[in-house]
Amino acid sequence: MSLLLSPLKIANFTVKNRIVMPPMDTYQAQDGMPNVFHLNHYGARAMGGVGLIIVEANAICAEGKISDQDLGIYSDEHITKHKSITDICHHFGAKIALQLNHSGRKNGCKNATQLAPSDIKYSDNFANLKVLDKKDIEKICQDFCEAAKRAKLANYDAVEIHAAHGYLISSFLSPLSNQRTDEFGGSFENRIRLLCDIVKGIKERVDIPIFVRISASEWEEKGWDLEQSKKLALVLENLGIYMLDISAGGNINKPSLVPNVAPLYQANYAKELKRILKIPVSCVGLITSASEGEALLLGEVCDLVCYGRELLRNPNFAYQAAKILGEKDKIHPSYIRAY
Repeated sequence: MSLLLSPLKIANFTVKNRIVMPPMDTYQAQDGMPNVFHLNHYGARAMGGVGLIIVEANAICAEGKISDQDLGIYSDEHITKHKSITDICHHFGAKIALQLNHSGRKNGCKNATQLAPSDIKYSDNFANLKVLDKKDIEKICQDFCEAAKRAKLANYDAVEIHAAHGYLISSFLSPLSNQRTDEFGGSFENRIRLLCDIVKGIKERVDIPIFVRISASEWEEKGWDLEQSKKLALVLENLGIYMLDISAGGNINKPSLVPNVAPLYQANYAKELKRILKIPVSCVGLITSASEGEALLLGEVCDLVCYGRELLRNPNFAYQAAKILGEKDKIHPSYIRAY
């Protein structure tokens, strides 16, 4: 059996293979509500054999959207529509997680106010900035917990806290965007406090496995880097998260240390973090083939392989991988004649 198509136990469930659809915004919602697009978008990847689907960023409050067309789970009215997505994905054997997010200083909604740890804009395109006070921070933590409760009611297998790409939590982690002088800024321990408080709050209130997505590096001198990510990863593992989803960049508008963007260009981040962790680690970064995924797993770079753009192009990628890896018995019988 190939590693890519082998099962993996995470928390209290087992994914049937290591192929992951990572969260990718589609900008198709109105008032945060899932609709027929999302039902078919995620249902098609489940029917196509994906082991784990992580649904795109869902705002934990109305003012936490990235765009006016973002999904949300900030109201009980959202639960039923989300459950339609989990029902169809479970029907076809996929496990499904919901990414929870607050856009922070990258809120691009019409007439939006960008919420930030400090008075530092992401860019001039985001000009209506408000620095969060402690009461605001407490509300955001509560909103994450309430969103996780709704995700549980919608029958998601896990939630993923979005702490990457310059959105609110990511902006707190970075010493470049977070220059607070209270207990949420300054030292490493203070900058990670918001994320840790959210993890603790969800664990205390909701019986649902937690994943976390981080940017391993923000690609800027004196900014958030791999060594800080390693320290954070060990803290999160100790707090009881079940998977670390590794990406990079997004917090600095024009970073000076951008790597050469090529296939597998983020793989080393995952490898370095997997080396020190016991929990599963996922890898992203222009991964497009079954052979690349198999090599990453054989090389102990990661435990799960995220195929983002490839799954946008080809919802049946998992069946193509099964053919290439000699495991055609894992192709849905209705489609086997095509392989």
